[in-house]
Amino acid sequence: MELILASASPRRAALLDQAGIAYRVVESGPGAESVLPGTAPAETAVRLALKKAQQAAALLEKGVVLGADTIVVHRDEILGKPRDRGEARRMLRRLSGGEHRVITGVALVDACTGSCQCGFAETRVWMRVLEPEMIEAYVATGEPMDKAGAYGIQGKAAIFVEKIEGSHCNVVGLPLYQLSLLLSRMGIKPWSGWRESDDRREPVDD
Repeated sequence: MELILASASPRRAALLDQAGIAYRVVESGPGAESVLPGTAPAETAVRLALKKAQQAAALLEKGVVLGADTIVVHRDEILGKPRDRGEARRMLRRLSGGEHRVITGVALVDACTGSCQCGFAETRVWMRVLEPEMIEAYVATGEPMDKAGAYGIQGKAAIFVEKIEGSHCNVVGLPLYQLSLLLSRMGIKPWSGWRESDDRREPVDD
């Protein structure tokens, strides 16, 4: 069964490529990232992921659609993507020198039947104390602007992260372990398309 990624995120695509999972992209469309006040962070992440998957599935006749949504939680407050550079600075100052949580909701929806499987992963992240000049230099790169919590662990902000507890790929944007479990429940074996790469094959004697 074909897997469809309901996201244009290059980070999620790169993680699927890394795991050797075949997919194609169908974007979920606008309006998928509204947050309901008072909802628990994990529930919020899963609900947003499911909404993305369902929106994309409505455009298709078949296939399993993957939706994902990553949020950053600091002292029980959800930090989304910064609206401008000023908000990015404020978010980074809040995360500086402390611990926060990164939660990614994952949802799979069968476009034919509407059946779904959902889950989430949570990772604790500790960030070093960020000097004002470090924050200014990072914000000036533009990298924080499309990322929850105003930073990307896979980019320049990797030097800000002291340690993590949990899945690294979850912080990047797609927890591959949880995804593999959900795919298996939907009848998709993530390893079914693996092939030995040409440069790893044993040489053949003449």
